[in-house]
Parts: sequence; C-alpha cells; structure tokens
Amino acid sequence: MADALRAGGTPAIELTGVVKEYSGHGEVVRAVRGVDLAIEEGEFFSLLGPSGCGKTTTMRMIAGFEEPTRGVVRLHGQDVTDVPPAKRDVNMVFQSYALFPHMSVYENVAFGLRRRGVDRDELDRRVREMLEIVDLAGREKRRPRELSGGQQQRVALARALVNRPRALLLDEPLGALDLKLRQAMQIELKRIQREVGITFVYVTHDQGEALTMSDRIAVMNDGLVEQLAPPREVYERPATRFVAGFIGTSNLFSGVVDRIADGLAVLRPGPGDRVLVPVEGKPAEGDTIDLTVRPEKIVITAEEPGGDVSKVRGTVAEVVYLGTSYSYAVTLGNGAEVTVFQQNAHSSDSSAERGDPVWLSWQPRHSYAMGS
Repeated sequence: MADALRAGGTPAIELTGVVKEYSGHGEVVRAVRGVDLAIEEGEFFSLLGPSGCGKTTTMRMIAGFEEPTRGVVRLHGQDVTDVPPAKRDVNMVFQSYALFPHMSVYENVAFGLRRRGVDRDELDRRVREMLEIVDLAGREKRRPRELSGGQQQRVALARALVNRPRALLLDEPLGALDLKLRQAMQIELKRIQREVGITFVYVTHDQGEALTMSDRIAVMNDGLVEQLAPPREVYERPATRFVAGFIGTSNLFSGVVDRIADGLAVLRPGPGDRVLVPVEGKPAEGDTIDLTVRPEKIVITAEEPGGDVSKVRGTVAEVVYLGTSYSYAVTLGNGAEVTVFQQNAHSSDSSAERGDPVWLSWQPRHSYAMGS
C-alpha cells in the first residue's frame, strides 16, 4: 500500500465492501462482488481487466453515476454513497471526449468555469494555464474538428482539470487513438498528472497502458480484485493464474514437489529436468505447486546449462522474428508448450531453428509460485 496510507493518511477515494447487483429476466447479475480499495491522494491508480470484469461499474460508483447495492464509497474521508454526481468533487473523461463541436478550444475548456460564475480574469488565467499544461497553447481558437484525435483528448482533459477537481476519473480515454498516438499519450497523461498533482483513476483493458502509467494497479476479474499492487509486482509476482495470464505473456506450470532444499522446492517435470521454485511456508514432498516464469527470463541453448538453475529440455516448434527479438515456441517432453523471448542484442540470426532440440534455463528467483 502507498506510503501515505501506511502512515495513516486519509485516502482520496475509499471503497468498502462495495457490491453492485442488477436484476432482470428473473435473475440477479453481480457486476461487482465486494470490492475494497483505498486510493492515495495524488496517486495514478488503474482499474485493469477484461470486458465485463466490473472495472467501469466500479468507476461509475466512484463518480456517482451508479449507486452501490451494498457498501460505502468515501471521498477524502466523507461518505458520498448517496451523494449525486454533481456534488462530488470529481470529474470524468470518457473515450468519446464529448466536446462541443460549435465551440472553440478556449470555450470548451472555459465552459465549466463560466457555469460556476468564475470572474473573467480568473477564468482567462486558469484556461490559458491549463492549455499550457496540455500543450495546446496557440490553438485556443480552433474548433474540435480542426484538431487531431490526440489534441481533442487533451482538450477534454483540460476541460475536466480546469475546475480543479480533487480526483479525475478516466474511462478508456485513449481507446479511439491509433497505436503510436496512444503510446505517446500514455507518457503525456502521466506527465500531466504529475504536473497538476491530483488523483487519477484510470479504467483500461490494456495491460501496457496500466503498466506504463500507474503507481498501483487493481487487476479485476469477474467483479473481484484479484491483485492490488505496483506495476512491477503485478508483472513479476502475479498473485493468481488469471493475473499471470492476463498481464503480458507468461508460462504457467504445475508441478509436483520432489524435495525441499534451502527454501527451494525442486520439481522434476521430466528425466534430467529440474525446476527450482522459491517457496514460503512448508510445502511437503508430493504437493502440487502452480508457478509462472516470464518468457524474457528464459535462456535457450543447444547445450545443457550448468549451475544451480532451472532447466528443462524441449524441441523448438516455432520461431517468429519480431524485429527487436525472436519468439520461440518450445514443446517440452510432457507436451507443455513454453514461450521464450530472445533479444537481438548481438545478431540478427536466430540461435535455434524449428525442430532443434534445446535446453531452456532460468534463475530460481524467476520462478514464482502462485495462488489459484
């Protein structure tokens, strides 16, 4: 958990036991099934998961557009579960941007301040300051149709931020952009968030977006949070098989413990094979362990590796050239398929070809035992 929360600070956003149920056609659908979250002031926090996992419903309950069936929503320590959206000190940015097409960039950004009756000089200062932050200074007079998709997205951000909300909620805001622009805007969003210093809550199904921008990520599946942690921990130490499979590419194994030695469980997938897994607690010989290892952690060689490493034998089933790297699909003796990524650091030639017998090896610390 973030430092301020460990120190006892009041979370910017807090959900306690939040459940959302929908009734229809004689059945009850539980979109969110008991979510507990504490989001720190000034944090870039992402809700990540596949379609239908409950992430957007969770955000809409924070915004006030949905009311929890059970549970409590607090903003800066205040219970707002029954408070309407207009009276919550948060703003929301949608994928569609929802800009006013007949208004200029300046007027779009100024719209909320005008409705609140902000003094003209103060309004002008704040609008121009915000346009500077989102790198749109000089484009004040343009209409939305005269802007690129990325520029329109920045106008939507400026319009939401100029009101100085204490939190900004973003629902898949980059989904309409092409890949290169989306990647560029990920960096821009993080820069803007740091500059304005307010809490961002970001909903996405894109693992790369969440890993790039977030201070912490809540990975959701079937209405529940399966893991809540910083990006590196989510990637390097996935808590469940779902998280391991959803975040990036991962090799998932199940193996029976042959013995325990020096805090490592030793698995024997096949003759001459050895997989070493750091374990906590006291698994016994004969227990089954689920583990994961990332493709970029694995070394592929023609010769059997030495040293205290995990090592398994297999046959190269497929080789794919990816430009900066090769991707190998290797079939093990037990029929399992393992993916290996090898960077093109020294040569553009693949070190193994389809049909070659190979050894795969990796350091014990790169095997990670998971929950279900």
